[in-house]
Amino acid sequence: MSEHVLIVGTGRDFPARIRAIHPGARTTVFCRLDSVGRVRTPGENARVLGLRDDAPEQEWVDLAAAVHARDPFTRIGTFGERNQSHYARIAEALGLTAHSPNTVHLVHDKQAMRARLSEAGVDSTAGARAADLDALRAFVHRYGLPCVVKPVSNSGSAGITKVTSETELAGAFARANDSYEGLAHAGVLAEEFLDGPQFSVEAVSEAGEHQVVAITAKFSDPASFVELGHVTPARLTDEVRNEVHAHVGAVLDALGVEFGPTHSEICLTEKGPRLIETHVRMGGDEIPALVQDATGVDVDDCAARQTLGESILPGVRATLAEERPARCSAIWFAALEVTGRLDHVGRLDEARSLPGVTEVRLLAKPGAEVGGLNSSDSRVAFARALADTPEEAAHAARAAVEHLEFTLKVSTHRGQAI
Repeated sequence: MSEHVLIVGTGRDFPARIRAIHPGARTTVFCRLDSVGRVRTPGENARVLGLRDDAPEQEWVDLAAAVHARDPFTRIGTFGERNQSHYARIAEALGLTAHSPNTVHLVHDKQAMRARLSEAGVDSTAGARAADLDALRAFVHRYGLPCVVKPVSNSGSAGITKVTSETELAGAFARANDSYEGLAHAGVLAEEFLDGPQFSVEAVSEAGEHQVVAITAKFSDPASFVELGHVTPARLTDEVRNEVHAHVGAVLDALGVEFGPTHSEICLTEKGPRLIETHVRMGGDEIPALVQDATGVDVDDCAARQTLGESILPGVRATLAEERPARCSAIWFAALEVTGRLDHVGRLDEARSLPGVTEVRLLAKPGAEVGGLNSSDSRVAFARALADTPEEAAHAARAAVEHLEFTLKVSTHRGQAI
């Protein structure tokens, strides 16, 4: 029987990947209407289906079931965060292998995740949903400052505030009390502030067994928590690395993760690793590319193959065990303090020719409104670089970004562009 894969969400380049891996496989893409225009080469799919963003979840299930009745799906996959709830419910209804709705709920609802990890004895970081400003104040009075206030469900570091004074609570609550990145508004969460360096952990799981592929050091803006840079692998002792591996494995077990790529963010505190959040997807910010540069493991390829039912863990472990030259891969982002309309970016070719630089890419097009650092979408460019040490790789990527020249059109107090 030929494979027919239902991809929930636009799928980026994964429909094409899946068809290339398994010649003869067909793909159906099922996404929100506002995303249909981002489906790549739509005519190469068996069909592209779209529903309004506010369509009830049952309508997603019913439409998928109607297609399934005429042209059965053999597999289902999703490759971003926005559509994971629909994906899990559809898979459950059609009897297809996927993350369970409960696992997706625990990963998306950070308060539920905190409760589950505490119950399992894995991570005792304090966190509580704050229905209003009074509840937020009550959390602070119980656990003290600083604390972190953020949306219960978010992505891209949007809506997060480190609060150091009670006078900041109202503004922090307002920022968190919104919907971000197309994820449904789920409320406001207050969390204990975790003090220490932060890292991202990329892992792949199969049949409930977890393999950490890489630990990435991350550099974030201290005010907004938006990531400004990453470098893989992080410089850690074997002892700390093993602690991180064990902690992430325990987190994934507690949340019921059975398969697929995961992206976990952790803080190394005085008491050891503590989870900031985890995701049942690949990391963003080009982290899969950094991981492939440093380890040889293509996490995106693993995700596509697992969607087709292939076993990937033996191959991942064989790749990690290979003798290979030590290489460190880094990325650094540009963000602008001045607000205005982007007019021109200069010295791009010079930045791309700097030693060690492998890529320089613009994230904002001329004419876009730029400035400030509110979320990952606020960043305007990035550079990637390879080097022999983490420090050299990060320095090379940052130097390339700092080489760029941005020309903005800004408005005077009378509203005239200059």
